[in-house]
Amino acid sequence: MIVDSHCHLDFDDFNADRDAVMARARQAGIGVLLTIGIRVRQFERVLAIAERYPHVYCSVGTLPHFSDEERDVTAAELVNLARHPKVVGIGEAGLDRFYGNASWDAQIEVFQAHIEASRQTQLPLIIHSVREDEAMADMLIRETKKGTFPIVMHCFSGGPALAETALSLGAYVSFSGLLTYPENAALRDIAATIPDDKLLVETDAPSQVPVPLLEERNEPAFILKTIDVLAIARNTRPEIVMRQTASNFFSAFAKVSQRLIM
Repeated sequence: MIVDSHCHLDFDDFNADRDAVMARARQAGIGVLLTIGIRVRQFERVLAIAERYPHVYCSVGTLPHFSDEERDVTAAELVNLARHPKVVGIGEAGLDRFYGNASWDAQIEVFQAHIEASRQTQLPLIIHSVREDEAMADMLIRETKKGTFPIVMHCFSGGPALAETALSLGAYVSFSGLLTYPENAALRDIAATIPDDKLLVETDAPSQVPVPLLEERNEPAFILKTIDVLAIARNTRPEIVMRQTASNFFSAFAKVSQRLIM
């Protein structure tokens, strides 16, 4: 089985052919998909997709870009929404002043609420971190001292120091189509160092289209391109990467495993 650990199936990009996208994902061997929330105030959109497809699960969270408008989101609200059986993660949430323009104070405040929700529920905190390596590492270390919480570094694009810090805190590290870009040799070097039991793979669809499909809209079936590059970087076979990342997903997102057993 292949698992797409992070995608956005509720986005309007898929409105015209969502069922066909899901059919192609199944044909590609993807058995489970996690569709990610980016606005708590629009959580119903994400949940509707998870409820529509039996093999799709979801998360609840606020992307840092929307921290100003969702500054009122509390840990208690996130915990309450996470009680739904299809909600298996908190986020994506984090820090980003490169692509987003939300105020720094709001980003910190909203991220702290998500950390607390993850701490209380012990559902993985799905982290968005872009060019904020030092601030992210410091915050994760500081918050972990208050009480541990499970961590998934989504669409990892940071440097070796952030990867090392995240791994020291027990985090899983996920790679997307960014890994396939010729200029990202340093990222492939980091991917080669991630322990077998901490590795995840994702599409972040419809974003992060892998090479050589840059003119296409990204979709879950394209994960095979990233798996191929990840396998080369780690000097192994794609089948091993598929097996490792699927196993790791079920370890990280234990609520999915429990539902599948049921």
